[in-house]
Amino acid sequence: MRRRDLLKTTALTFAGLSAPSLGAATSTQSEVKTLGKPEKFDYAWLKGQARHLASQPYQAPPDKVPSKVKQLDWDQYQSISYRNDHALWGDERLRFQLKFFHLGMYATQSVTIHEVHDGKARVIAYDPAMFNYGKSGLAGSDLPKDLGFAGFRINFHTDLVRDIVAFLGASYFRAVGGDWQYGLSARGLAIDTGMPRPEEFPRFSAFWLERPARQSSTLAVYALLDSPSITGAYRFLITPGATTVMDVDVALYPRKPIERLGIAPLTSMFMTGENDKRISNDWRPEIHDSDGLSMLTGASEWIWRPLVNPAQLRFNAYADNSPRGFGLMQRDRNFDHYQDDGVFYERRPSLWVEPKGNWGKGSVQLVEIPTPDETFDNIVAFWNPETKPQPGEECLFSYRLHWGRKMPALPDLATVVATRTGIGGVIGKPRSYFSWRFAIDFAGGDLGLLGKDTKVEPVISTTQGTIEIPSARPLHEISGYRAIFDVRVADDHKGPVDLRLYLRADGQTLTETWLYQWTPPDDRRF
Repeated sequence: MRRRDLLKTTALTFAGLSAPSLGAATSTQSEVKTLGKPEKFDYAWLKGQARHLASQPYQAPPDKVPSKVKQLDWDQYQSISYRNDHALWGDERLRFQLKFFHLGMYATQSVTIHEVHDGKARVIAYDPAMFNYGKSGLAGSDLPKDLGFAGFRINFHTDLVRDIVAFLGASYFRAVGGDWQYGLSARGLAIDTGMPRPEEFPRFSAFWLERPARQSSTLAVYALLDSPSITGAYRFLITPGATTVMDVDVALYPRKPIERLGIAPLTSMFMTGENDKRISNDWRPEIHDSDGLSMLTGASEWIWRPLVNPAQLRFNAYADNSPRGFGLMQRDRNFDHYQDDGVFYERRPSLWVEPKGNWGKGSVQLVEIPTPDETFDNIVAFWNPETKPQPGEECLFSYRLHWGRKMPALPDLATVVATRTGIGGVIGKPRSYFSWRFAIDFAGGDLGLLGKDTKVEPVISTTQGTIEIPSARPLHEISGYRAIFDVRVADDHKGPVDLRLYLRADGQTLTETWLYQWTPPDDRRF
């Protein structure tokens, strides 16, 4: 499957989540069936299994999905719903219940799902009685008894109608915070993203769901990852809340050398925003799940990089040593800036990666892919270790994911609240050459302490061209400051221009660092 097909399908399918699982609730809870004898299970066993698998040649999963299931269209697939009375642990009075996704459309690779109880695992059996087939045209009695599942969703006891987490497709998963709104996704692993060759999509081939204690608000989910290049063992400790937290432990075992390994990959969508109007034919002012990449470096520098929808694929690497965190953020929470009363982009969660331990040298890498519409997740960010993983090695990583509005680490400095761009020059004066203007608004931090006589200066650098008309002045409407400058490049310059800006007063840094990559247009009429 091509990347665009996979990501578009994943985005569309996840877009339907957080809706009720259809099927009338009933007072009689049906038992979830299992297969085979209980087998001993723990994370150490799973790591051993992944290591053993990596020593064997890769075997593609068998294709046992009937063509009539694969040929379902979007509406038909969405009409298949899970029956509430077949929820895993539905009769256990636990704080979690789980429901499973049916195979169909592009979700055609089944995953094996186990329940773990008292250190023993049993395979959960596919049963057509688990599903209402709606207007899909399918009949459960006609489907293979071992068809399997596409993935699963998790419900929490505070609301057993809407799901809080979903694992579906390759190694993708999503979660909501207190806004009950899905948005960007995470993945188990990324391989060769943004390379001039097809990307490899590792997949979670099996899951183990550990039955929690009755009063526990944390759920343990284990996963086995497999692909032609690598295997991996994963442990997720999921704690729902206004900010949903996942503690993730990863053990990776390469089958072969990997050129670009992406740890803790995040995938989002940016179509158009106040800084990038390349796609400007939609009635909504802004369309994005995330508006920027935030980074807290090992040297404690806060960096903000607004996202764009480029005309050609863009790849950027931000070198670091032992990063303290990075994430794709949705900072703009103003409904008026989106005007979308159907999918509510202003409610989309941010996602912050908090590394545990010393990750050493490497880089946060950002891939921005052109997209013509909002159904394609075109933004990817991940950590790439400087040392390339080799076959036979064990690569261990631990990190914490935070999903929601409120992130655990926030700058003490003023932060970027808006980036705007447009034609440069001086209003009212004829332009004799092409230049491009940038206006960056900062708020928060110590800006409120500045007196009217305090001299605030913008510190600006560019990799190409010259900076013109720089200024920084108070913006009382946001109790902050606005920095403005123009960039002029040579008429024949075709490549990207990297920009960097922060504000300071008397040598004191007042703001986080704003980074931007701008590509001058071919048509430079003014």
